[in-house]
Amino acid sequence: MNQKFTRLWATKNKDDEWWSSFVTAPLAIGVNYFAVDVKWLTPNRITLLSFVLAIVSVLFIIRGGTVSFFIAAILIQFSHVLDCMDGQMARYRKTSSASGSYFDKVTDQIQVTLWFGAVGYAAHAQSQDLLPVFLAFVGVAFYSLRGYAKYVAIQIELSRDDAYMAKVAETDHKPETAGLGFGFVANSRWFITEQWKIFAFDEGVFVFMLSLALVLDTLTPMLWVFAGSQLFYGLYRACQHGHRIDNHHKSSIQK
Repeated sequence: MNQKFTRLWATKNKDDEWWSSFVTAPLAIGVNYFAVDVKWLTPNRITLLSFVLAIVSVLFIIRGGTVSFFIAAILIQFSHVLDCMDGQMARYRKTSSASGSYFDKVTDQIQVTLWFGAVGYAAHAQSQDLLPVFLAFVGVAFYSLRGYAKYVAIQIELSRDDAYMAKVAETDHKPETAGLGFGFVANSRWFITEQWKIFAFDEGVFVFMLSLALVLDTLTPMLWVFAGSQLFYGLYRACQHGHRIDNHHKSSIQK
């Protein structure tokens, strides 16, 4: 096996999101094979390019029409491939930085908000119904709640235990069970089990949902799925984090 390709494959996130896991991340590795040695092409510049393509796709969604929707769907996919590339390149070059990770996550949040806001607007322009706008608002609000609840929970846990993040990192470590060096059966089993991640309804799923809805021009049905899934996960994650904090507090008192 080509040593460079093997090193690049090792940069792939072992617990990636659904669509990223077996589509955009492998494609990103293929592009990185040619791009990773181009010195002027840095991970932060790739993040910026990914964000620019996401913004351009938003403009095509707002413009509306079959051709514009199709172009937007393609741009969303290209943007996500680049979104996978930046982290892979940083890990390959051993130049990962806290600021780069921050920039990447913030732009991800912004583009998800703009994507679904634009789809809500486009669906409203088609139907003259305000319901798609409301669905987009609910989906974005409760998607944001998922991240906010996690952030608040981490801050509370760190205020009581400085080693909290180190403990989480230890429990989150998962052994590699598929990929290069593993046989057909192991990789097939991995591929099948990865499909359950579609029910996580995270950014990796959004990229697929958005593109498919734009190509098929089924914006409002997709927004129902988006709003319903984020309403559920937003409330569920908020309650889950609160329950864990309460349990940790009680166990600390008992000690």
